[in-house]
Amino acid sequence: MPQPTITLTTIKQPEIYLNVPSVGLNDRTIQERLRKILQGMAQQNLDSLVVYADKEHGGNFEYLTGFIPRFEEGLLVLHKNGEAVLVLGNENLKLAQFSRTPAKVVHAPWFSLPNQPMDTALSLSDVLKQAGLDGQQRVGIAGWKLFTGNHDNNSSLFDIPTFIFHALQAALTPECELLNATGLVISARNGARIINNANEIAHYEYGANLASTAALTALNAIDLGKTEKSIAALLAAEGQANNVVTIAATGDRFENANLYPSDKQIQQGDKFSLTVSYKGGLTSRAAYVVSSADELHPDVKDYLDMVAIPYYRAVVSWLEKMYVDVKGHEVYELIEQVLPKDEYHWHLNPGHLVADEEWLCSPIYPASDIPLSSGMLLQIDIIPSRKGYAGASIEDTVALADKALREQIKTDYPELWQRISARREYISNVLNIQLHEDVLPLSNTVGYLRPYLLNKDLALACQ
Repeated sequence: MPQPTITLTTIKQPEIYLNVPSVGLNDRTIQERLRKILQGMAQQNLDSLVVYADKEHGGNFEYLTGFIPRFEEGLLVLHKNGEAVLVLGNENLKLAQFSRTPAKVVHAPWFSLPNQPMDTALSLSDVLKQAGLDGQQRVGIAGWKLFTGNHDNNSSLFDIPTFIFHALQAALTPECELLNATGLVISARNGARIINNANEIAHYEYGANLASTAALTALNAIDLGKTEKSIAALLAAEGQANNVVTIAATGDRFENANLYPSDKQIQQGDKFSLTVSYKGGLTSRAAYVVSSADELHPDVKDYLDMVAIPYYRAVVSWLEKMYVDVKGHEVYELIEQVLPKDEYHWHLNPGHLVADEEWLCSPIYPASDIPLSSGMLLQIDIIPSRKGYAGASIEDTVALADKALREQIKTDYPELWQRISARREYISNVLNIQLHEDVLPLSNTVGYLRPYLLNKDLALACQ
């Protein structure tokens, strides 16, 4: 296939949108989510589904409840008749009344912080019986991890704490079948959470806009002598919780095993990595702190030709390949063709789904016959690595939407549609990337890459 010609050229920056109101999930969406989960349970012949959560892995729980159990563990026990029970520790009991899916509540002090009161005459298995886990024949456990290896019985691998798993076993009869049912929620093939309606897309666009706005603001602030912390401070937006560790790293990363922005000062010629993510969208960039190739170390003066341009060509190919019904393997094979793995050493899925989490799952892998569907939110995630060179990164979020979904968004969320339309126009008219009509950019910076961070007018574009 013909490959686009990429040039470094003077172009205007994309527009950013400040003070965009967040969009809440409406009751109809919550009811639709519950129906999808119950339908999945019926298809798997489950009597009950036990959904695990902690602060880092709360998305499946939050999908129906609207909250995570913060610093404690929590369980949502959903029965096939639609009855829901929350199993919560000391400091989350008060949240049960606010659950978006009406639920009973039972107290599990074992889920609380160390040395908090655990006075109870019951065992954890007794509490789980109070939640209705008694007498079932088939119970699914939804953690957060999809096990897809070829050498395990994946339905019998569980990613929840042992003390909870053992209590579940004790609460259920020996005849009850326990199985990993995480796929019911997040499988890229048919998980309930992989498809979003118009309300959900509007809800998640808030985070994608926020992340890309903060990232571009931070990129524009990069200058010699500034500290990582001063740049990272610009990534903290509107008090929202990040769903990945924020990165603002100059020079060599991970010195002294440090993951976080430090007092290190930006120096000319440094590699620089920047990442920020909120629910619905991550934006990431990596490049050099220079104004031109002349300021690069002699060993990497060809960075543009060796890394940045080939990588950008792959991103353009990815964006132009996106449309409803393209198969996952087709996208994978395209990136393998345009940016060979043996040469550029990327190793993760070149694209994945997002939601409340930065990485939900991925339909893009070798031999994947999963069609990309209307309502999917996808993050560009191709990470090249060539020895001795800085990386290149242009991770952002797009949605796929067929005509019916596009019309629904346009009708229900006209201001969102205006932002999407303006982003598409920029990508088409300024970057010369031709998106399929199914592709809705949710990030402001989709397709925008500056390889030399001190020159804020130069960026890569198609000729």
